[in-house]
Amino acid sequence: MTKSLVCCLPHDTAAKAAQLMRSGNIGSIPVIESEQTQKLVGIVTDRDLALKVVAEGLDPKSTKVEAAMTINVVTCQPEDDLQKTLDAMSEHQLRRIPVVGNGNKILGIISQADVATRLNQPEKTAQMVKKISQSNAN
Repeated sequence: MTKSLVCCLPHDTAAKAAQLMRSGNIGSIPVIESEQTQKLVGIVTDRDLALKVVAEGLDPKSTKVEAAMTINVVTCQPEDDLQKTLDAMSEHQLRRIPVVGNGNKILGIISQADVATRLNQPEKTAQMVKKISQSNAN
C-alpha cells in the first residue's frame, strides 16, 4: 500500500490535478473534503480528465475536479484481507483501490503493482491484470 499520497480538493482545477499526476508519475488522485479531515469524497483519474474535461472541450484551468471525479468510490479497509481486496479490484475493474479508515479518512492506495509484489505469484497476478484490463478496453 502506498501511504504517501498526493491528494486534491474538489474545488482544485483539472489542470492542477493533471500537473500533480505528471509530477508524481501517477494515474489517479484521491479527492478529499479538506486537508484537516482527509475524508475521501472522490477519486479523479487521468482517464476522467481526458474524457470528462478535454474531450468535452472544457477549460482545464477553470473546470473543477469535482466535475470530473468519480464520487461512488470503491474502497477497502485496513483490516480487509488481500483476497477481499483483490476480489473488489477484479469485480469493479480497478487498477487502484483507496484504503480508508474511520470516517472515510484516506489512509493509502493499493495498486496492481502492490498486489503483484505482495503475491509473488506471477500467474495469479497476470490473470487479475487481464480481467481488469478487459473492461477498460471497451
